[in-house]
Amino acid sequence: MARSSFQKLKLLHVMNYLLQNSDEEHPITVNQMIQYLESNGIAAERKSIYDDIEALRTFGMDIEECKRGRVFGYYVASRTFELPELKLLVDSVQSSKFITHKKTASLIKKIETLASVHSAQLLHRQVFVKNRIKTMNESIYYTVDRIHEAIAENKQIRFRYFDWGVDRRKHERPGEYFASPYALVWDNENYYLIAHSERHGLTHYRIDKMAKLSIADKPRVITEQARQLDLTRYGKTVFGMFSGTPQQVKLRFRNSLAGVVIDRFGKSAMLVPDGESHFTFTTEIVLSPVFYGWLAGFGEQAEIMFPASVREDFADLCRRTLSLYETSREE
Repeated sequence: MARSSFQKLKLLHVMNYLLQNSDEEHPITVNQMIQYLESNGIAAERKSIYDDIEALRTFGMDIEECKRGRVFGYYVASRTFELPELKLLVDSVQSSKFITHKKTASLIKKIETLASVHSAQLLHRQVFVKNRIKTMNESIYYTVDRIHEAIAENKQIRFRYFDWGVDRRKHERPGEYFASPYALVWDNENYYLIAHSERHGLTHYRIDKMAKLSIADKPRVITEQARQLDLTRYGKTVFGMFSGTPQQVKLRFRNSLAGVVIDRFGKSAMLVPDGESHFTFTTEIVLSPVFYGWLAGFGEQAEIMFPASVREDFADLCRRTLSLYETSREE
């Protein structure tokens, strides 16, 4: 490339150097910028650097000047993402169970490029992903992409579904699955597809357990239930995304559990005082062992009031569980 062509890239190099190397604690001097440009085959005078900085300010970059002793320097004062926001993104990627270790490291490395090299070191120090529980399905990202593509094209999808066995291997369920995809939701650290299945109606599948997914040459089935689907409400009523029968249930809690109920069902939850120390709450719940397990965790502080059939099912589950511990087991 001719020297004049290098000169045309000068402003871009100045911008890139400031973004990568400067922050409030590490301002860049004009001499440093000149040396950097020379290392890239670009000659520059001090005045031209000042002109470039003004051009970048006019373009919209927030470049501040500061003085350290007798030395003047420049730094990028604000960016698209501030450091606390980048830390939040890194934390989210780290804690996401459905993102593999390999993809976690790749995404965090890309997030680090949004900060200066100095701030990137602060982000790297909080990377603790080695022993986190992560999905082992590396193809999940392509699966998600195809699902979005199918929704955009209003097409069904076909795929195989598998479970993990005690041998720690994938065991595919028999037959091929067809479904009409509606939406993707993130619940309980897992990624799920909400879809319509001819066999199960409105249902959901864990994305990391789907394999060999492709777009089928069939239009999506859009049921009335799908048109009225409220994803926020769906996530609140389906505990652990465990399928079951929806049922209107009245629950009674101690007042100390008000925060727990609001965290689970939202601030719109209608908590009705019941005496001085309790309140009741009525909502639709998809009945499942996961819901009963959630409720059992509160012991005598929570109670199913209505309907009687749900109350008895829960009591029966507790009795059957208790029977496992009524006799001692020898090691």
